[in-house]
Amino acid sequence: MLLELYLTTKQRIKSYEAKDAFSSIAMGLGNVILGFASKAVVLFVFFLIYDNFRLFTIPIAWWSFILLFFADDFAYYWFHRVSHECRLFWASHVVHHSSEHYNLSTALRQTWSGGFYTFIFWLWLPLLGFHPAMLLLQMSVSLLYQFWIHTETIDKMPKWFEAIFNTPSHHRVHHGSNPMYLDRNHAGILIIWDKLFGTFQAELKDEKVRYGLVTNINTYNPVKIAFIEWLHMLKDAFTGQKSIKHRFLYLIKPPGWKHDGTGKVSDDLRNEWLENNSRK
Repeated sequence: MLLELYLTTKQRIKSYEAKDAFSSIAMGLGNVILGFASKAVVLFVFFLIYDNFRLFTIPIAWWSFILLFFADDFAYYWFHRVSHECRLFWASHVVHHSSEHYNLSTALRQTWSGGFYTFIFWLWLPLLGFHPAMLLLQMSVSLLYQFWIHTETIDKMPKWFEAIFNTPSHHRVHHGSNPMYLDRNHAGILIIWDKLFGTFQAELKDEKVRYGLVTNINTYNPVKIAFIEWLHMLKDAFTGQKSIKHRFLYLIKPPGWKHDGTGKVSDDLRNEWLENNSRK
């Protein structure tokens, strides 16, 4: 982070703001502390499935780690995509997108609540027969890989690398609040999933990435950052005159959805932008 701060200052890129960086670091520390409890829950459930319900026994070997690499990355893609398309998962994931800056400290801005339930996207792996220790190791490798891509100091990687792997350029798009960039590039390590499932968007030279949320939360308080979206979601779901169906839909519909039709989700914002900028 210190090296990045030096490089961005030299390149005249205002990447860091002290309060923002300290908020991100505080979120990261909270994630690590709570991680002791959440990882215990995850390991318990993984071993429960592996010991009692696994369909096969996949040995711990070089080739099984290759299989696990692709399987874990596939699971991560769908976890990440659903975390943008379902408000119940967005409530924890929004933490990572709440900074209006993009640097290595932003990578540390992690959820305090998601670790207790988002692991459901990986349950099929111990069921298939991957040992839980292998799985947790690969999940850690994926998380570590994604640290370095949170930077503006790297413009583009070689073309072959950009075509296969997630890169700073691809991930800058993911953190953009520009309508064109919303809910794109959900990759963990491999960008191929986004290209395969239609969620890829290249970083455009004439569309500078604007970091943060469509409506920013404007706070550096770690507790507010961690839980503010939970409060907003629960308020939308359980207050006012609404049917039981609509209350439930506030939990599973995308962020921005409203039961009276006045809300706008990312697809609506993107389509409006494309219509207004079609000539451009």
